[in-house]
Amino acid sequence: MNSPLADYLRPSSFSEVKGQDEAVGSNSLIRKSIENKKPISFLLFGPPGVGKTTIAKLYAKEFDYKFINLSAVFCSISEIKKIIYDTKEKPLLNKRTILFIDEIHRFNKAQQDIFLPFIEDGTIILIGATSENPSFSLNNALLSRLRIIELKPLNPKSLSQIINRYEEKIKPLNLSIEAQQYLIDLSSGDARYLLNMIENIENLNKDKLDIKDIEKILQKRAINHDKNSDFHFNLISALHKSIRGSDVNASIYYLTRMLNAKEDPKYIIRRLIRIASEDIGLSDPSALKITIDAMNAYQILGSPEGELAIAQAVIYLALSPKSNSVYLAYNKAKEAANKTSHIPPPKNILNAPTKVMKDLGYSKDYIYDHDEKDSISSQKFLPDEVLDKNFYNPKERGFERDLLKRIKYFEKLRKSKNNL
Repeated sequence: MNSPLADYLRPSSFSEVKGQDEAVGSNSLIRKSIENKKPISFLLFGPPGVGKTTIAKLYAKEFDYKFINLSAVFCSISEIKKIIYDTKEKPLLNKRTILFIDEIHRFNKAQQDIFLPFIEDGTIILIGATSENPSFSLNNALLSRLRIIELKPLNPKSLSQIINRYEEKIKPLNLSIEAQQYLIDLSSGDARYLLNMIENIENLNKDKLDIKDIEKILQKRAINHDKNSDFHFNLISALHKSIRGSDVNASIYYLTRMLNAKEDPKYIIRRLIRIASEDIGLSDPSALKITIDAMNAYQILGSPEGELAIAQAVIYLALSPKSNSVYLAYNKAKEAANKTSHIPPPKNILNAPTKVMKDLGYSKDYIYDHDEKDSISSQKFLPDEVLDKNFYNPKERGFERDLLKRIKYFEKLRKSKNNL
């Protein structure tokens, strides 16, 4: 066996593809296309080692087309142009072409336009593969011409089946059951990584190994986390929504996932400050203070000691009563302010430092609220155009219960003074 193990064990039919039933099962778009003998252009989107290249090759094998396999990492747009123009200008010398571009997101959005007219006129069937979210990495014109097929990380059962395939085709593994499970866990859904680890272990020709042996042989896998990738944004989104949903276990889990991946703790803290205002607000005013305290503690201690303060803040936020009333009030007021930015405030609450301004009615009839009974007057503060607007509506939860009582109290006092 001269080829890498992952290539040697590559599935030779769709029935051998593991863990991607939605993408290649009997009712999938790919299989229907094959049954109808009508090839389509599509994009395979998913993390490394889940079968993107395998599926593309199996699909192309079903049609009597020329298959060209390229990677955007190694080829240039000029090479792509030559292949496409040769296909178009010399149809008698070339079969119709299925062009597979791995890592297609490496081409910038302007370069991606090269494919558009040739997909449109049928010169090529394009199969793209990407580990990046196509919504951000591919331009809209290309996306509109491709069917998007998402591939998922392989589950433990599928990875176990791949180990079985290795043992059937090559030889039994010299690993304990626990060590095999450890490899599966370490693979994180990546079949290629699993097979590469098996290949490294088998090359040692040692007796049956256990987990401790594996840990000595294999270095800890680098965590799949790029600050510009989906993993970065997905984890911060998961953390935010877990706190919003008051799931303390999920919240602390996603925090540690991010810290283990060497995410910048200051980035996490900035999001926690936002959560304290956006999702908790005045239902627990201490939430913002505790988050700011965590920021200060981290600035003093740094990592790893300061990370405990971040964990403390995450737990507190997750268990705080939730309210988005401040968030909604701000956005409602902002919308009203944008529509009425030309309208001045009532003159009675404006300063009048000059005689001219006094003559114009500035500050006329202003009432100093502290001089009034209960320190509240009946004077008007809003322009007539927004007088009926009610921006802040506290929820009957946490400290906002008290604020709701205060609002009703002040409303009652104003009404009683207006009736005098």
